[in-house]
Amino acid sequence: MTSKPAASAGAHGGSAGGAEAVGVLTAAALGSWGLSALCAAGAGVTALSVASSLVIPAVAVKSVLRRTERITSADRVTLVRVALVGVLTAALVLTSMDELAARTWTVLIAALMATVLDAVDGWVARHVGTSTEAGARFDAEADAAALLVLSALLAMTVGWWVLLIGLMRYLFLAVSLIRPVWQRPSTFSRFRKAVAGFQATALVVGLAPVVPVVLATGLAAAALGALLLSFGRDVFALEREARTDGPAPGETQGQAG
Repeated sequence: MTSKPAASAGAHGGSAGGAEAVGVLTAAALGSWGLSALCAAGAGVTALSVASSLVIPAVAVKSVLRRTERITSADRVTLVRVALVGVLTAALVLTSMDELAARTWTVLIAALMATVLDAVDGWVARHVGTSTEAGARFDAEADAAALLVLSALLAMTVGWWVLLIGLMRYLFLAVSLIRPVWQRPSTFSRFRKAVAGFQATALVVGLAPVVPVVLATGLAAAALGALLLSFGRDVFALEREARTDGPAPGETQGQAG
């Protein structure tokens, strides 16, 4: 008797996830197509921009569809943000092919909306009571993808060193494969949260056409410095915890492997 409602909920969650999947992929494709049309890009460039806009949303959709629980309201907000990141990816392709200026109002609006929605999905999760571990992981991955694309867009103006902002989390995860103690969950940090908000804001402000390049460069440099400090604090805390508590089960084996 108790297993049937659970199965029904899982099925309902899957169907809802399927509907959201179609929505986010369609939104990303239409948004990137519209951006390409606005640039009067050729058919080949348009096809490339649309295809690129679907990469990150497709990964997000796969993550949602693999869940057993129902998709939440906060997840839906995150999916809208993912669709916007897809459009920003298309903008990156168009910019790299000289079809779109490095900083435009259209790109800025999309970037601003994606950044604002990052705060909205967390608010929804807390106030509607739909906060889940899977949703938190999904939100974190969406954050990382957005930062990577935003930093790549700004790199077109201030230099490729800005990519370090978007790559930092992925570099951390890569090192954690050979240093398993870095895989331990970090305690909540207001400083880390503040840095996350500052770096996103700095990237978006830097993309504004009216912001002088020197100011955009300074903001990006400050964001990168704060991010390096934040990661340094986390690594120091994790290493200190490992020395104090000793290796957790599986960490020694992972290091040996």
